[in-house]
Amino acid sequence: MKRLFCLAAIAAVVVGHSFSAQAAGLEFGLGATGDSTLTYRLGLTSDWDKSWMQSDVGRLTGYWSGAYTYWEGDHRAGASSLSFSPVFVYEFAGESVKPYIEAGIGVAAFSRTRLEDNNLGQAFQFEDRLGFGLRFNGGHEVGIRAMHYSNAGLSDHNDGIENYSLHYTMPL
Repeated sequence: MKRLFCLAAIAAVVVGHSFSAQAAGLEFGLGATGDSTLTYRLGLTSDWDKSWMQSDVGRLTGYWSGAYTYWEGDHRAGASSLSFSPVFVYEFAGESVKPYIEAGIGVAAFSRTRLEDNNLGQAFQFEDRLGFGLRFNGGHEVGIRAMHYSNAGLSDHNDGIENYSLHYTMPL
């Protein structure tokens, strides 16, 4: 697992340098499911470089998120997933620290269709997220996120799974 995680980190840094005009970030996440399976997330983000509804209170913006997640556990839980999602962010105004809330719906592909006692039904899943956190001057970010994975009834089995995590994003 360490070798795979290191290779994913190197790939993320290399791919991260390919983002040209948009601000990019490297994301690290540590989480757990409702059944206490630990998750480790490594991702890349790319800001949309657009904002809407800008006011004295804040602004609506967003970013693209691509990530690799390792789902640790016993013989029934170990799995990997790749995900890609557009994420909307409402960033509140602030000087050196800007609180934010985020929401997004994307897609994910799992290496296994069974995690813990859950039967996901198929490798293709939708990734729904809701989170909040703090953005600091210089592009660093910390936050808490809840994610739900489900195939939305595309398969006979659709137990779904949730992941609750802390994350840190650093600028590239």
